[in-house]
Amino acid sequence: MSNPLSRHFLSMAYNSAWSNHRLLKACAQLTQADFVAHRTSFFPSIKATLNHNLSVDWFYVDALEREQRNEPPHPQIMSFFDPEEPFDTCVDLQREQRLADRRLIDYCAHLTDDTLERQVTLLRPRAKQQETRTRLLGHVFQHQIHHRGQVHAMLAGTSVPPPQLDEFFCEIDAELRATDLAEMGLSESAVWE
Repeated sequence: MSNPLSRHFLSMAYNSAWSNHRLLKACAQLTQADFVAHRTSFFPSIKATLNHNLSVDWFYVDALEREQRNEPPHPQIMSFFDPEEPFDTCVDLQREQRLADRRLIDYCAHLTDDTLERQVTLLRPRAKQQETRTRLLGHVFQHQIHHRGQVHAMLAGTSVPPPQLDEFFCEIDAELRATDLAEMGLSESAVWE
Protein backbone atom coordinates (compact mmCIF):
# COMPACT_ATOMS: atom_id res chain seq x y z
CA MET A 1 0.00 0.00 0.00
CA SER A 2 1.43 3.39 -0.94
CA ASN A 3 1.12 6.46 1.27
CA PRO A 4 -0.21 4.58 4.32
CA LEU A 5 -0.26 7.50 6.78
CA SER A 6 -1.87 9.94 4.34
CA ARG A 7 -4.39 7.23 3.45
CA HIS A 8 -5.13 6.78 7.15
CA PHE A 9 -5.89 10.50 7.46
CA LEU A 10 -8.31 10.19 4.55
CA SER A 11 -10.05 7.25 6.22
CA MET A 12 -10.26 9.31 9.42
CA ALA A 13 -11.90 12.15 7.46
CA TYR A 14 -14.44 9.69 6.06
CA ASN A 15 -14.95 8.26 9.54
CA SER A 16 -15.55 11.72 10.94
CA ALA A 17 -18.11 12.53 8.24
CA TRP A 18 -19.88 9.21 8.83
CA SER A 19 -19.89 9.68 12.60
CA ASN A 20 -21.24 13.21 12.26
CA HIS A 21 -23.89 11.95 9.86
CA ARG A 22 -25.03 9.25 12.29
CA LEU A 23 -24.94 11.48 15.35
CA LEU A 24 -26.72 14.41 13.72
CA LYS A 25 -29.32 12.08 12.21
CA ALA A 26 -30.10 10.91 15.75
CA CYS A 27 -30.10 14.47 17.11
CA ALA A 28 -32.53 15.52 14.36
CA GLN A 29 -35.11 13.24 16.01
CA LEU A 30 -35.06 15.38 19.16
CA THR A 31 -37.64 18.02 19.82
CA GLN A 32 -36.24 21.54 19.69
CA ALA A 33 -36.74 21.72 23.45
CA ASP A 34 -34.58 18.60 23.97
CA PHE A 35 -32.00 19.88 21.47
CA VAL A 36 -31.45 23.10 23.45
CA ALA A 37 -32.14 21.74 26.95
CA HIS A 38 -29.53 22.39 29.63
CA ARG A 39 -27.49 19.23 30.29
CA THR A 40 -24.42 18.26 32.26
CA SER A 41 -21.36 18.26 30.02
CA PHE A 42 -18.45 20.46 28.97
CA PHE A 43 -20.90 22.61 26.98
CA PRO A 44 -24.37 23.00 28.50
CA SER A 45 -26.48 21.51 25.68
CA ILE A 46 -26.44 19.30 22.63
CA LYS A 47 -26.95 22.40 20.51
CA ALA A 48 -23.97 24.21 22.07
CA THR A 49 -21.67 21.20 21.74
CA LEU A 50 -22.50 20.58 18.08
CA ASN A 51 -22.10 24.28 17.27
CA HIS A 52 -18.69 24.26 18.97
CA ASN A 53 -17.53 21.22 17.02
CA LEU A 54 -18.55 22.85 13.74
CA SER A 55 -16.95 26.22 14.54
CA VAL A 56 -13.67 24.54 15.46
CA ASP A 57 -13.82 22.47 12.27
CA TRP A 58 -14.21 25.70 10.27
CA PHE A 59 -11.16 27.19 12.01
CA TYR A 60 -8.87 24.22 11.42
CA VAL A 61 -10.05 23.31 7.93
CA ASP A 62 -9.60 26.94 6.86
CA ALA A 63 -6.01 26.88 8.17
CA LEU A 64 -5.26 23.58 6.42
CA GLU A 65 -6.74 24.76 3.12
CA ARG A 66 -4.88 28.10 3.30
CA GLU A 67 -1.56 26.32 3.86
CA GLN A 68 -2.32 23.98 0.97
CA ARG A 69 -2.91 27.02 -1.29
CA ASN A 70 0.20 28.81 0.09
CA GLU A 71 -1.95 31.59 1.54
CA PRO A 72 -1.38 33.35 4.85
CA PRO A 73 -3.42 32.32 7.89
CA HIS A 74 -6.87 33.83 8.40
CA PRO A 75 -6.35 37.15 10.19
CA GLN A 76 -9.63 37.13 12.13
CA ILE A 77 -9.75 34.02 14.35
CA MET A 78 -12.81 35.25 16.24
CA SER A 79 -14.88 35.32 13.05
CA PHE A 80 -15.09 31.51 13.31
CA PHE A 81 -16.57 31.77 16.81
CA ASP A 82 -18.85 34.79 16.55
CA PRO A 83 -21.60 34.07 17.16
CA GLU A 84 -20.63 31.29 19.52
CA GLU A 85 -23.63 29.22 18.43
CA PRO A 86 -24.29 30.15 14.79
CA PHE A 87 -27.10 27.63 14.27
CA ASP A 88 -30.29 27.21 16.28
CA THR A 89 -31.60 24.01 14.71
CA CYS A 90 -30.18 20.59 14.09
CA VAL A 91 -31.24 20.76 10.43
CA ASP A 92 -29.02 23.81 9.88
CA LEU A 93 -26.15 22.19 11.78
CA GLN A 94 -26.48 19.00 9.72
CA ARG A 95 -26.23 20.94 6.47
CA GLU A 96 -23.20 22.98 7.53
CA GLN A 97 -21.39 20.07 9.19
CA ARG A 98 -21.82 18.04 6.01
CA LEU A 99 -20.13 20.86 4.05
CA ALA A 100 -17.26 21.10 6.54
CA ASP A 101 -16.82 17.32 6.48
CA ARG A 102 -16.68 17.36 2.68
CA ARG A 103 -13.96 20.03 2.79
CA LEU A 104 -11.90 17.92 5.19
CA ILE A 105 -12.30 14.81 3.01
CA ASP A 106 -11.25 16.79 -0.08
CA TYR A 107 -8.23 18.16 1.77
CA CYS A 108 -7.13 14.73 2.99
CA ALA A 109 -7.63 13.21 -0.46
CA HIS A 110 -4.77 15.38 -1.72
CA LEU A 111 -2.29 14.51 1.02
CA THR A 112 0.83 12.47 0.40
CA ASP A 113 3.17 11.12 3.04
CA ASP A 114 6.02 13.33 1.84
CA THR A 115 3.99 16.49 2.58
CA LEU A 116 2.71 15.58 6.05
CA GLU A 117 5.50 17.45 7.85
CA ARG A 118 4.68 20.77 6.17
CA GLN A 119 3.94 23.51 8.69
CA VAL A 120 0.44 24.97 9.06
CA THR A 121 0.20 28.40 10.66
CA LEU A 122 -2.77 29.48 12.76
CA LEU A 123 -3.23 32.87 14.36
CA ARG A 124 -4.45 32.62 17.94
CA PRO A 125 -5.62 35.60 20.03
CA ARG A 126 -2.30 35.76 21.87
CA ALA A 127 0.15 33.90 19.66
CA LYS A 128 0.99 32.46 16.28
CA GLN A 129 0.81 28.66 16.30
CA GLN A 130 2.68 26.40 13.91
CA GLU A 131 2.02 22.68 13.67
CA THR A 132 2.81 20.00 11.13
CA ARG A 133 -0.07 18.72 9.08
CA THR A 134 0.31 15.39 10.91
CA ARG A 135 -0.09 16.91 14.36
CA LEU A 136 -2.87 19.30 13.37
CA LEU A 137 -4.93 16.61 11.65
CA GLY A 138 -4.46 14.31 14.63
CA HIS A 139 -5.75 17.10 16.85
CA VAL A 140 -8.72 17.86 14.58
CA PHE A 141 -9.87 14.24 14.63
CA GLN A 142 -9.34 13.89 18.36
CA HIS A 143 -11.28 17.11 19.02
CA GLN A 144 -14.22 15.84 16.99
CA ILE A 145 -14.23 12.47 18.74
CA HIS A 146 -14.04 14.15 22.16
CA HIS A 147 -17.11 16.32 21.62
CA ARG A 148 -19.13 13.73 19.68
CA GLY A 149 -18.69 11.50 22.72
CA GLN A 150 -20.18 14.22 24.89
CA VAL A 151 -23.20 14.57 22.61
CA HIS A 152 -23.52 10.78 22.54
CA ALA A 153 -23.65 10.74 26.35
CA MET A 154 -26.16 13.60 26.46
CA LEU A 155 -28.40 11.75 24.00
CA ALA A 156 -28.58 8.89 26.49
CA GLY A 157 -30.64 11.23 28.71
CA THR A 158 -33.29 11.70 26.01
CA SER A 159 -35.85 9.48 24.30
CA VAL A 160 -33.53 9.13 21.26
CA PRO A 161 -31.06 6.24 21.58
CA PRO A 162 -27.42 7.19 20.92
CA PRO A 163 -26.21 5.63 17.66
CA GLN A 164 -23.26 3.24 17.37
CA LEU A 165 -20.24 5.25 16.26
CA ASP A 166 -17.63 2.49 16.17
CA GLU A 167 -18.72 0.46 13.13
CA PHE A 168 -16.61 2.18 10.51
CA PHE A 169 -13.19 0.60 10.12
CA CYS A 170 -13.72 -3.16 10.21
CA GLU A 171 -14.77 -4.99 7.05
CA ILE A 172 -17.18 -7.15 9.01
CA ASP A 173 -19.23 -4.02 9.86
CA ALA A 174 -19.74 -2.96 6.22
CA GLU A 175 -23.40 -3.97 6.26
CA LEU A 176 -23.98 -1.92 9.41
CA ARG A 177 -22.79 1.30 7.75
CA ALA A 178 -24.13 0.71 4.22
CA THR A 179 -27.35 2.70 4.67
CA ASP A 180 -25.55 5.69 6.13
CA LEU A 181 -22.91 5.67 3.41
CA ALA A 182 -25.64 5.52 0.76
CA GLU A 183 -27.41 8.48 2.41
CA MET A 184 -24.11 10.35 2.19
CA GLY A 185 -23.63 9.47 -1.48
CA LEU A 186 -20.73 7.15 -0.67
CA SER A 187 -19.97 3.45 -0.94
CA GLU A 188 -17.47 1.05 0.56
CA SER A 189 -15.40 1.20 -2.61
CA ALA A 190 -15.41 5.02 -2.62
CA VAL A 191 -14.17 5.09 0.97
CA TRP A 192 -11.66 2.25 0.96
CA GLU A 193 -10.20 2.11 -2.56
